Amino acid sequence: MLKKYIVYLPANIGSIEEEWEQCRQMIIKDISSGIRPVKFNIFVSAPDYPSYVEIKTNIAQSVIDTFGEVCPAFNVTIHPPEKPHKVAVEGLFVTGNPAGISTRFYYSLPYVVFESDSSKEIWGAGLGNDEYRNDTRKAACASLEMVAELLQKENFTMNNLVRQWNFIGDILGMKEGFQNYQVFNEVRSEYYKKYRTIEGFPAATGVGMKYGGVFLDFCALKSDDAIKMKAINNPNQVNAYEYGQQVLKGITGNSASAKHPPQFERGLLLMNKTAGTLYVSGTASIIGQETIGKGDVNEQTIVTIENIRKVADIERIKQLAGKQDMGKGRFSLLRVYIKKQEDFNSVKSICYDQFKDSPVIFIEADICRDDLLTEIEAEVII
Repeated sequence: MLKKYIVYLPANIGSIEEEWEQCRQMIIKDISSGIRPVKFNIFVSAPDYPSYVEIKTNIAQSVIDTFGEVCPAFNVTIHPPEKPHKVAVEGLFVTGNPAGISTRFYYSLPYVVFESDSSKEIWGAGLGNDEYRNDTRKAACASLEMVAELLQKENFTMNNLVRQWNFIGDILGMKEGFQNYQVFNEVRSEYYKKYRTIEGFPAATGVGMKYGGVFLDFCALKSDDAIKMKAINNPNQVNAYEYGQQVLKGITGNSASAKHPPQFERGLLLMNKTAGTLYVSGTASIIGQETIGKGDVNEQTIVTIENIRKVADIERIKQLAGKQDMGKGRFSLLRVYIKKQEDFNSVKSICYDQFKDSPVIFIEADICRDDLLTEIEAEVII
């Protein structure tokens, strides 16, 4: 059983409903070949928040009705693809024997569980509450509480998180000195302190959404000693959880307290005797802890890719993991976040040149610093 990613873009430009229908039909055709859906990220453009809620509701019902007992975990977020498209879909599938894979529900949200004699893996998506779109703290608490509850339902804890995606509305917005991204980091720190009892953190991405709220996706894993986990750092970057106060924006609510930095690993390696997966966190044009190439999207894209390749350097990974019999790594997916629509062509050209044989999806999103123009995350199969 192998995992694979497929990126879908509608062939014809139309309404959001029409473009989603084209993607849906393409997915149905692919599934007929024998692959099983695990997780969909459905990225849409929407003129305003009420329209987005209606679009999300309709697409969600369509996904559940279409895929039934093999429904994937899914999230519908306001991350416009390159214009004039209004919809783009990233699909995670498994090939081969689907034994041990099941779809379950946390209230109305489907999630997917892999079970074997030696491990259990959970893929969840779209955890959040539309009611709190104007209050990042309440929205973040609601999302993380849902993650904790879903994990508990499966006898997991936040110790088992290996990959997390954090979509934060108006991520750079300031309200009375509070930056929304910093508010999210404070809440994440509170929940990790409450629910995580191990050292280290998951791999993670934190990017903006067009409108407010917080929605989370995750992968969690529980296994015996057959699967080893190893945090992979980037020697050219300060670990995000060690950032100094000067690069963290906004206040925390208590002027006497230090701001909590983002808590994630640059990369997290999962390795068994025969194969491995490296989750490369959302990565940007940062050396040390400072932004490089301010105002130059081409330079930022090149530096970002260099950072990703540094984390995914197999020779370094062999040394860090203590395994010299690793084969070459293969990028199985890259998700590219671009701040401005006018920069899509430049970023796409560089990425396609650097990753000729890998599926890549490009979407619009604010990045976690005002001066960052792009961010890229990756998954590597070893």
